[in-house]
Amino acid sequence: MFDILSVVSGKKKHTQSGWTSFNAVCCIHNGESQDKRGRGGIKTQGSDWSYHCFNCGFKASFKLGRNLTFKARRLLSWFGVDNNTIQQINLESLKHKNIEQLVQDRSEQKPKHKIKFDSRELPEGARLIGSSDKEYVDYLVQRQLSTDYPYMITPEETGRQARRIIVPYTHDGEIVGYTSRYMDSRAPKFISEQQPDYVFGMDLQQPDWSFVIVTEGIFDALSLNALGVLHNTVSDGQRQLIESLNRPIVVVPDQDKTGLQLIDKAMEFGWGCSIPDWPDNVKDINDCVVRYGRIATLISIVNATETSNIKIELRKRKLKHGLLGSR
Repeated sequence: MFDILSVVSGKKKHTQSGWTSFNAVCCIHNGESQDKRGRGGIKTQGSDWSYHCFNCGFKASFKLGRNLTFKARRLLSWFGVDNNTIQQINLESLKHKNIEQLVQDRSEQKPKHKIKFDSRELPEGARLIGSSDKEYVDYLVQRQLSTDYPYMITPEETGRQARRIIVPYTHDGEIVGYTSRYMDSRAPKFISEQQPDYVFGMDLQQPDWSFVIVTEGIFDALSLNALGVLHNTVSDGQRQLIESLNRPIVVVPDQDKTGLQLIDKAMEFGWGCSIPDWPDNVKDINDCVVRYGRIATLISIVNATETSNIKIELRKRKLKHGLLGSR
């Protein structure tokens, strides 16, 4: 497993209490002058570590089997660790827990929902993806999908489910279904086990987020930690789940014929809707993230958000006209 002390440059001092001190790398990123007095410290226990700067007060930690926190990722980047290596560290960490434990971790301190779903089994032979699964990791990176999610893969010998990336569906700490995607051009491209009224991404939502994005596809949802209804319409049960978050809702439809139906649902429910003026070769959120990045995509969604049904209808007509013109 990754040794954080291996990326600490310069003079290091080891203390009897188990800390290794050195010039902190965080101060200049937190409004302070460069540390020259050895005020940064790391304490390790096996593969776990804690970082504390006694100058600017920045803290970060890592525990094997858990996702790298935002602060831990920032610290590693300040040490000069590139993003691909950070993703590999995260994947290696997750291999030290099974899928059930990871799903439970993701649901901790999240409110439980009134709608319940039955537990479901994952495909036979499915296992957590690791940094050594280069083909699969490269695919996630290419699609600009966060490696924080507990993706799984199936080995070659599992027949119809072979060579697939599996995205487990989770709800209130349980695995309630999945979708699997071929890594090549074989059909069917997707095989899914989905229960009625399920909404992907409810366990990803944070209580301090100011609004929620609703989209159709699972990769679109994973691109921005959004919700995926996994269809071009919204059931009454899905509406109940989404509205239970008690925050403004913004629907971002695919910019194709099927997306028009999702726009109609947004207007029916009184939700906001965003139809950004993306180029013709950008049809959904994931397309936009791959080409322009997450921040630019989010800004384009916010700037194009409408809450008036009249304005949403005008945007819909513009999209529909563009679709007819592209035939």
